[in-house]
Amino acid sequence: MKDMLIHAVTVFMGFFAIMNPIANVPIFLSLTSDDDEQTTAAVALRALSLAFLIVALFSIAGKVIFEMFGLTLPAFQITGGLIVFLIGIHMLQGSNSNVQHPGEGTKEKSHEAALSIAVSPLAMPILAGPGTIATAMNFSASGGFIDMVITIAMFAVLCVITYVLFVFGGRFVSYIGTNALGVITRMMGLILAVIGTQMVVEGIHGAFNLPK
Repeated sequence: MKDMLIHAVTVFMGFFAIMNPIANVPIFLSLTSDDDEQTTAAVALRALSLAFLIVALFSIAGKVIFEMFGLTLPAFQITGGLIVFLIGIHMLQGSNSNVQHPGEGTKEKSHEAALSIAVSPLAMPILAGPGTIATAMNFSASGGFIDMVITIAMFAVLCVITYVLFVFGGRFVSYIGTNALGVITRMMGLILAVIGTQMVVEGIHGAFNLPK
């Protein structure tokens, strides 16, 4: 029991460090700044549900999936990094990326467009990115069935915590105002661009076995 508890704490801290929900709150607020509270909550729920399903899937059959499609983790890192970098650049310029808010038109389409950011970039690659997937695969492969269950359960706990931070973090906007949020959006855009660049760099290092 003690070993299981230690493993659970280790897995949780590993996921927390990789996904960093606290640092993702300003990014989430920036991406959903034009949405009402109901839409924001829906985006958070969809993003975290998808992130959980992705991590659970790769925890159970990650190696099989990569081998089946001939994929490598470095390739995943490079692709995910480019997506994050593109979104970050658009946020830095103070404009909406097509990746962030695709398709303008009717109210229904706008609502669906707002929810679409839950898939990309929130669920993947920000929440369930290459680092999170690699961490899940490593923890699940480190032992037997119990370790895999603990890995999935700890990520579920982290998703619940992140959802609370995302939903109640929106109230922060009412205190800081639109102008301050614009500044935060540009700051988070810069951070996202740097994160994307770092993901690409790590992917290139892994692809060509370059020394770090």
